[in-house]
Amino acid sequence: METHKDISVGPIIAGVLLVVLVVVVFIILPNMLQPTTSLRLGDGIFRARIAANEADRTKGLSGVTQLNSDQALLMAFPNEDKWNIWMKDMKIPIDIIWLDKNKIVIYIVKNASPENSASKVFDPKTPAKYVIELPAGSVDSKAIKTNSTAVFQINTEDIK
Repeated sequence: METHKDISVGPIIAGVLLVVLVVVVFIILPNMLQPTTSLRLGDGIFRARIAANEADRTKGLSGVTQLNSDQALLMAFPNEDKWNIWMKDMKIPIDIIWLDKNKIVIYIVKNASPENSASKVFDPKTPAKYVIELPAGSVDSKAIKTNSTAVFQINTEDIK
């Protein structure tokens, strides 16, 4: 005579739902809630995520494995300073652009690669208010130059 143990599927379903909830709350939701803006610079138009607080600026593009040619990260700082960029935990090469308070390009680093820049810090020669990270090659392909003016809208009250 065979005996079958009843396996309760309730705890299994609860476990799966808990995993899904954790993924939504800690991974999907924060990315959906981060504000975005349309950014025009040189010949390019980019969909830029806005990093307007210290936590988002510190994270930057760390861990990102792909950045489409029309994507960017726009870091907005509360004041002008010589804000530096560190390639810690970067997976892709990027172009880095610093803008002053008038959204004019004041400094550019092309093709900052994680392989040769993981411990290097990039910083502008003069104070900046904004830093833009674009896919490597964007500066050349979109004719972005020093003294170019960026066009974007950002709620300055959100910058912390």
